[in-house]
Amino acid sequence: MGAPSGSAPSGLAPSGLAPKPLDQLPRLARDTTEEDPWPVSVLSQKYHDAVARWPGAWVEGQIVEINTRRTGSAYLTLRDNFEDISINVMGFRAFATQAREFRQGDRVVVHGRPDLWIKQTRLSFMADRIKRVGTGDLKEQIDQLRRKLKGEGLFDAENKVPLPEFPRRIGLICAPKARAEGDVITNARLRWPTIEFSVVHAHVQGPQCPPEVVEAIQKLDADPAVDVIIVARGGGSFEDLLGFSDESVVRATAACVTPIVSAIGHEDDWTLIDLAADLRASTPTDAAKRVVPDLVEQEGIIQEARMRINARIENMVEGETRLIEGYANRPSLTKPQTMLDKPQRLVDESLVRLDIALRRIVDDASLTVEKLQSSLTALSPQSTLDRGYAVVQTLDGKVVVSPQQVQTDQDLTLTVKEGRIETRVVSGQ
Repeated sequence: MGAPSGSAPSGLAPSGLAPKPLDQLPRLARDTTEEDPWPVSVLSQKYHDAVARWPGAWVEGQIVEINTRRTGSAYLTLRDNFEDISINVMGFRAFATQAREFRQGDRVVVHGRPDLWIKQTRLSFMADRIKRVGTGDLKEQIDQLRRKLKGEGLFDAENKVPLPEFPRRIGLICAPKARAEGDVITNARLRWPTIEFSVVHAHVQGPQCPPEVVEAIQKLDADPAVDVIIVARGGGSFEDLLGFSDESVVRATAACVTPIVSAIGHEDDWTLIDLAADLRASTPTDAAKRVVPDLVEQEGIIQEARMRINARIENMVEGETRLIEGYANRPSLTKPQTMLDKPQRLVDESLVRLDIALRRIVDDASLTVEKLQSSLTALSPQSTLDRGYAVVQTLDGKVVVSPQQVQTDQDLTLTVKEGRIETRVVSGQ
């Protein structure tokens, strides 16, 4: 960074103005006046020259942000271990190679010299060596809190509440006039135009962040019209996102009955609220896409369902039509009299079988009667009379079987084959 010279500075100067030669400017700051001031470039150069005389030093702090993506250069933000003070650190070549081994949250000591960029009069620390001291205190505290809350079951999967499939109103917690607010609302309405929002603004970093976020969560959770809550914040350093790892914020998130989505920072950022939330989105835009359905996709689903329903109805109608046609083509309908053919044959056959059976019964009965008649005839007294015998009876009908039963001059009746004869006993032996 070169010192300003007596020649005109690069860039455009206001019309009609020309820089004063250096030998005409006050030499010391105490010599400047309202009428004879230093140009900004001179003051910045004085700062640079003064800083350049400072000795090199070892400094200790915690890495809250690190960027080693560009080959040959590294940019870090170091935070004091005890005070809320940070400093920018940059280095090249060997330092950049060393810095690739470090991560956000590491506690380190860095050697370098103060440096001032004249163009913006910005102070930084130009480093040449870096060594690990240990894991950063803040990261260790967050890890301890994470283990504690996990042991209490605040991060258990069974406590997660599923997001509604078709929400009507989204509760949004974000910073005032934040880009995250516009990203969520715009992307959500692009997918689902009828969605409504209840926006609660809160600080998203610094000491005011935890209590305001907790209050916003509780307020939206108590609103019955809110179907899902999104806590959104754009990207930032590890230090900027600390408020979302606060114990009160995590507990409020876990206790929230309404489904809650965390959308803090970028894909690589993480906070404890992500573990307690019902869903973690990689960015606010991702959260907007995940809490509402896609109208085009839903219309496609409905259209496909209609097509399946129509196809099923058509198949049912075609099946019933074929069934009716089959019934209509049956002989029983085209020639109804054929329906009586089989029953008529059954009746005719039954009549024949009945006639045969009755004839057999009659024949058997006639034969039995004839046999009985023959037996009766053989046993009948008439058959005996027919052979010339007679039956002797007294007048009172008793059959005489012995002479002792009758007396002389007693009247008797004789029954012969062809009639009866009255007689009187003359004598008996």
